[in-house]
Amino acid sequence: MHNPFDFKGKVVLVTGASSGIGRATAEYFGRCGASVAITYNNNKAGADAAVDAITGPTIAVKADVTHNAEIEKMVREVEVKLGSVDILVNNAGSLVERLKTLEMTEHRWDEVVDLNAKSAFFAAQAVIPKMLEKGSGVIINVTSIAGRNGGALGSIHYSSAKAAILTMTKGMAKEFATQGIRINAVSPGVIDTPYHETFTTPEVMENLRKAIPMGREGRPDEVASVIAFLASDAASYLCGETIEINGGLLMD
Repeated sequence: MHNPFDFKGKVVLVTGASSGIGRATAEYFGRCGASVAITYNNNKAGADAAVDAITGPTIAVKADVTHNAEIEKMVREVEVKLGSVDILVNNAGSLVERLKTLEMTEHRWDEVVDLNAKSAFFAAQAVIPKMLEKGSGVIINVTSIAGRNGGALGSIHYSSAKAAILTMTKGMAKEFATQGIRINAVSPGVIDTPYHETFTTPEVMENLRKAIPMGREGRPDEVASVIAFLASDAASYLCGETIEINGGLLMD
């Protein structure tokens, strides 16, 4: 029987993969037999640890994905060392700094939107030509519950960028659906990652746990498994969808 989670022979590129959801995703694909490219900007130690945790072909690539030239260089390096990308996971992103509306600066707005939304668009643009040549490919964008509910106070730049990813996923999916490229997204809720260690106080985290029907935050591997599902043949008829992963905090 065919195992849809067997990714042997596939090249997977995960942006922002030195920690959290990105690292868990890279390691998940590695366990499923894929060749994995882990990208990072500042956390080299985390990227190296992720590479060491994967037994198959794996590389770490440094790239500031807010700049298209670095994205193009990143993809070229992956193609040379591992082969053309079969599966792209656009995970890079951060809140950077909590700022309310009247505190926001143009620089910080652009930085957060570039990191979360612009990077996903241009990473997709960089890998799609080779996917079109092969007639197949998968792109999975990582958005956030903040893109649906506006996020907590001080995250309007982040939530706006994540909302943009929702509509970008739909528009791009429509454009390439008949050409063998499937594009979908996942929308994590409160996940136990360094994000909340940096931007969420213990008191707020406790209140969030109380609001989640399942009574706890999610684990990075619980997001990674859904990403792997979307990349697999088991999701062959999903197009332009966003799967919520939030323990019931936000239900459609």
